[in-house]
Amino acid sequence: MPPDAFAPRVSPDGALHEPRRDGERRARPMTSEHAVRTTSWVRLEAAAASARGKRREVNEDCFSELDGPASLFVVADGVGGGAMAARASRELVSRLHAALDGRRVDALAVRNALLTADRDVGRSIASHTDASGAATVALAAGSGRMLSRWLVAWVGDCRVYRLGVGPDAPAELLTVDDTYRHLSESPPPGGSRDDPARMVGNGAVSRPNVDEVSLRGGEMLVLCSDGVHKYVEPTDLSRVLRQSAPLVRRCGRLIALARARGSSDDATVLVVQREPRRRRLLWLAAGAVLVAFVAIAFTVLA
Repeated sequence: MPPDAFAPRVSPDGALHEPRRDGERRARPMTSEHAVRTTSWVRLEAAAASARGKRREVNEDCFSELDGPASLFVVADGVGGGAMAARASRELVSRLHAALDGRRVDALAVRNALLTADRDVGRSIASHTDASGAATVALAAGSGRMLSRWLVAWVGDCRVYRLGVGPDAPAELLTVDDTYRHLSESPPPGGSRDDPARMVGNGAVSRPNVDEVSLRGGEMLVLCSDGVHKYVEPTDLSRVLRQSAPLVRRCGRLIALARARGSSDDATVLVVQREPRRRRLLWLAAGAVLVAFVAIAFTVLA
């Protein structure tokens, strides 16, 4: 990989900055990205925002480039602080895309990619330091022409929500955090039962979580790190993301809400919204009806 493969990205639409607060030496930059992909069948809009925590020198979260060729989206949260956590998250995102972009993605392929990344990220970090480094992750990958079926995968406590088109329904949590509490395991000394017990890069992953979900027209998938979901309720997430502002701005507002609720950790949210191209589908349906009518007429006349 090139030496700058894991360097921080600069947003094509510029960096946003949170207001300076009393006692802080500098503003914490918020990076945002936005992309739209249109095929003959569907319009897929993606937006993301990510902000460094006030006690971090660098943002240890990372997310996918949104203008890539594949319908694959990843959010990773480096665990443990320090440069190796940032490297772990960036390398994890890069390796998952290298393994899955341009290929047929199924549950087995996603599990194998995560297991391979667990080994390779661990080796990469070990070549630079004796300290351990790892990351939690959430992944969503669409399949088929209509992109109506999605694989959702996760390790640790990054989350994926589905947001329906109804005006009042809260966001639906699709993942279950791999915490010591959920797995009925004892945390290490000084740890919390709500800490992630499974991470990519430290050899703790044996069977990554992978589920298949449907995504109807107008629905969204929301991937986020714990710097967001620990401070924003599903009803709040739904309310912010259903606003009329551009999608990338809504992502920034969600992080701002997490900050207002007390989040001081790195915070990242990535949203994917699927919209079928209805006019195209109607023309195709009309064409199919016409072909069927002609075939029946020809049969009768014959």
